[in-house]
Amino acid sequence: MVVLVVCASIVMTNHISNTERERCFDRLYTEAADIATFIENSIASDREELELLAAVVAQSDDFNAPHLWNLLTSFDHVGFMSQLALLMPDDTVIYGAGQTIDARGQLSFQKEMGHGVHVSHRGKSLLNPDEYVLRHYYPIKREGQVVAILYGVVMIQKLPLTMSIQPYSGKGAMYLIEGDTGDFLVDTWHPGQVGNLWELGTRPTAPGYDAAKFQRGFIKGESDYLVFVSRTIGEYLYFYYCPVGINEWRIALSIPESVVMANALHIEKILKIFLIVEIICFALYLIWVLNDVRLVTAEKQRRLETIQNIHEIEQFLFNAHEKKENLYAAIEKLGKIMGAGRINFWMLERGLNHHYRWEQGQPAEECEQASLPPVKLLKSFASGSNLFEASTPQQLAAMLPEAVKAQSSAANDPKAPAGHIATSEALYAVLGAHLRNIMAVPVRDVVAGQLSGVLAISNVKPDATNVPLLQAMGFSFGMFCNNVKNRADLQEQGERDALTGMFNRNRYERDLPELFDKYQEALTCIYIDVNGLREMNNTKGHDLGDVMLRTVAQAINNYFPENYKYRVGGDEFVLFVPGGIESELNKYSENMAAELLQYDYHVSVGIECRNQVESISNLIKAAEQKMYNQKRAFYANRERRNMHVA
Repeated sequence: MVVLVVCASIVMTNHISNTERERCFDRLYTEAADIATFIENSIASDREELELLAAVVAQSDDFNAPHLWNLLTSFDHVGFMSQLALLMPDDTVIYGAGQTIDARGQLSFQKEMGHGVHVSHRGKSLLNPDEYVLRHYYPIKREGQVVAILYGVVMIQKLPLTMSIQPYSGKGAMYLIEGDTGDFLVDTWHPGQVGNLWELGTRPTAPGYDAAKFQRGFIKGESDYLVFVSRTIGEYLYFYYCPVGINEWRIALSIPESVVMANALHIEKILKIFLIVEIICFALYLIWVLNDVRLVTAEKQRRLETIQNIHEIEQFLFNAHEKKENLYAAIEKLGKIMGAGRINFWMLERGLNHHYRWEQGQPAEECEQASLPPVKLLKSFASGSNLFEASTPQQLAAMLPEAVKAQSSAANDPKAPAGHIATSEALYAVLGAHLRNIMAVPVRDVVAGQLSGVLAISNVKPDATNVPLLQAMGFSFGMFCNNVKNRADLQEQGERDALTGMFNRNRYERDLPELFDKYQEALTCIYIDVNGLREMNNTKGHDLGDVMLRTVAQAINNYFPENYKYRVGGDEFVLFVPGGIESELNKYSENMAAELLQYDYHVSVGIECRNQVESISNLIKAAEQKMYNQKRAFYANRERRNMHVA
């Protein structure tokens, strides 16, 4: 019913508006035609007067005769003309008996004579250069020769008063414009101003109207309508223009839309009031109906929203182990849907603790100094609890008894909120100040079930859905922790040598740029080769060869505990020591080689120390070359011993 009434109102309003618009265009057309006829008749009347006066002047021998000018001045202010004057062949102008002005450079007798009887374009007054005038010329002839030109001066600024035209009952504006130049002769919309139509620039037009088409039609002398936005009043102007049969003139009328649509707007206002009353009545009825429906569907809707929110968070967490920004998005989403003031997520994995937090109005971030969850939470979840809640000052104080102080600077602050407790720097760093409540759940490994983290929300509004939602999120974050663990295991398997436990060649290639960037000022490379591994494998089997490699690797770990140790080949190991003193490293190398001799294992070691590393490749090659020198010496000595024994 409301839709039908609205549609009917819109149709009726559009019909009334279109009717008023058509009436406006018809009226503008009629009034413009009447004004054009009036101007044409007035100019024709002025021309008849000039023709009679030209005949009188032609019979006078003296153009400066007082009696002649007494006659001419008696015709001042007749029709559009405010003054009469004579243009002489020498380009001088006679305004009265003995009143002559040199008009050379401004008026040309020969030029005006060539045009015959005509009305000039807009020009400057000879008597007052600040005024614009029109000149209505009529030649004076004697015996077939033009001896002077009589013209009537039309004061452009006085034309509106002379015409006494009130378009659209005085609510519209009239314009008289030269079509070929665009100069305004009359502009009642901007009284006292005389400008140029084309210099005003274009105006935004209403839909369906084209400013370029208007300009072309205006110049060609066509008649048409235009609706555009006025810069003066900021509303649409309805504009009609048509040609005048004088000197390429155009007459134009404009009327503001508020005047055109006055009746339509009044009717539209009444319809809107009627429509608003009807909508209010229908809205009251609808509210009464919906209130009953809302009570039934509210719980279902809330459950659906909870499922949707959980689904969105799980989508973020699905690959958050690869894209950390997705973890931040999941934490921020959880904080927003639960209306929490703050969220803390601690991830406990392999001794590398991570602490993520989000505060209302701030982006989620990882804390630079990772901290453990409060001991109270860890003990609670370690004992098998699946939920921790604290909402009173006493409960919050009991959560971290070692961090809470009895005295608070805020206790004496009258502006402190009710229930506020003071916390030490430790509690402030973990959970923040101004705690009102906290709710936390354990994040457990979904496979093994051990504690993998803690998820806590603070300053949340009481809601029955908070506990199940947070517990569901604890499971989702547990999946995330499991993905992180699996990814770390896979990455470690891909970077570790299965036999010796050292990093493999893949990790070696990846770490070289990092080593060069971090330790460019001082770095030592140790290149180790196991002598006789091939003979061991060929004569005693690969199992004993593997034992040999594990023994050498264990010795390397004992004497060189640095992290950068790699097995880069079957019997080759490369170590990097930041800084390092060559004499000490040589001593460690000798002790390691001596220890391995008790197993009858031999190694060749090359050590290269540099304080300014220009190329890590050259550093490695230098250490490798020293290793090869030692290896050649080893095999040369063994060959001599074998020959001696033989």
